[in-house]
Amino acid sequence: MLKHEDNERLVRVGPGTPGGEMLRRYWQPACLSEELPENDGPPIRVRLLGEDLIAFRDTNGDVGLVSAYCPHRRAPMFFGRNEECGLRCVYHGWKFDRDGACIDMPSLPPQHDFRSKVRAKAYRVLERCGLVWVYMGPRPEPPLPALEILDVPEDEIGVSLILRECNYLQSLEGDIDTSHFGFLHAGHVDPDDLADNDPLRHTITSRAPEYHVADAAWGTQYAAYRPAGPGLTYWRFGAFLFPFWTQQPSSEFSANVNARAWVPLDDGNTMFVFLWWKRGVSVISQPRPTFRDGAPVGGMGRSNTFLPNTSGWNGRFRLAANPDNDWQIDRAAQRDGAIYSGIEGIHLQDQAITESMGPITDHAFEHLAPSDQMITRTRRRLLIAARALRAKGEPPPGVEDPEVFRGARSGYFVSDDTSSWQEIYARKLAASLRPAPATLRATA
Repeated sequence: MLKHEDNERLVRVGPGTPGGEMLRRYWQPACLSEELPENDGPPIRVRLLGEDLIAFRDTNGDVGLVSAYCPHRRAPMFFGRNEECGLRCVYHGWKFDRDGACIDMPSLPPQHDFRSKVRAKAYRVLERCGLVWVYMGPRPEPPLPALEILDVPEDEIGVSLILRECNYLQSLEGDIDTSHFGFLHAGHVDPDDLADNDPLRHTITSRAPEYHVADAAWGTQYAAYRPAGPGLTYWRFGAFLFPFWTQQPSSEFSANVNARAWVPLDDGNTMFVFLWWKRGVSVISQPRPTFRDGAPVGGMGRSNTFLPNTSGWNGRFRLAANPDNDWQIDRAAQRDGAIYSGIEGIHLQDQAITESMGPITDHAFEHLAPSDQMITRTRRRLLIAARALRAKGEPPPGVEDPEVFRGARSGYFVSDDTSSWQEIYARKLAASLRPAPATLRATA
């Protein structure tokens, strides 16, 4: 049984914390490449794992990610001049390249120049899939994880980011909790109003699924199952992948190639990063579920409205519906049964619930049920990995063998196969549509 203090070791992500040190063994999506559109263009503020950083694209087009504060007098580098392959602090003119080396000290006479002894903190960076990735751990850095989505040609990958104002762990736990779907997202739906082949029908007919849950080489996996007629079972497979990736059963298993990252900015803010295969069937590309008469099912929208980005630490990719306006809840729609929660949109419904728990929910007051076994299993898996790294220096899963991530896939399907759930999964995975592995995989 996990204790409250065990969860506390996981949710804290700053330098020196057990959870934070484990997270630093993996590559982190830091920002979109398009946020740095031009060489020598304006730098941007980026917060990751409790650290304030500045991202910039230098004269050669290479991205740097350095400490937000000049190592001279701690002046903010956000105001720096991005010029001639370096970021120059406007306070005294000291200049640093993307690797953190000090390359100019113009405020000192030549005989007092000691640039060779000064470095700004800088992290290893690469670009892939429209994202800037950063590695913040000890060298040597591992390759990028062998996520299936990273095998897809870059022009076939969709990318979206959304800020969530709460801890990364409670954010990602919503993704691996499949029993909430029949209530939060579709509690207002009558199964008799759905077409016989509608993928929602079995979820609504049986709102209390049974589960299989197990550890996997990449993290954890669940298989939720419901009766789907004589001799048939409706399966929903989902996964957690170290250190913060999830895969939801958001569409048909056979072509559901995507990955969802819950990147910790600090203890109370998370950046949701969603990568999906445009040629596959994803939660983004699916048509909205409809009633038999063709009318859309209320409250199941998938679009999001954003506020304009600002230059603040948490000013990027904020939703217009947020805690300040109660996520634009429509009490009339809730009362009339048009939308179970009164909040329009699948993502926004999840966002409203997890954000309204507070920046870090108090796990001491939870009363977990059998339907939460995927959550407890994932917490335990993370805790064991963090402990093993701290006590024995054991690399967490997927660091030394990133290929383990390639075995993970999520999705739903109906099957008459009576084999074990692991065998059903393996057969379905082998028969699924898969992108061909890239000839050249991005490595550090």
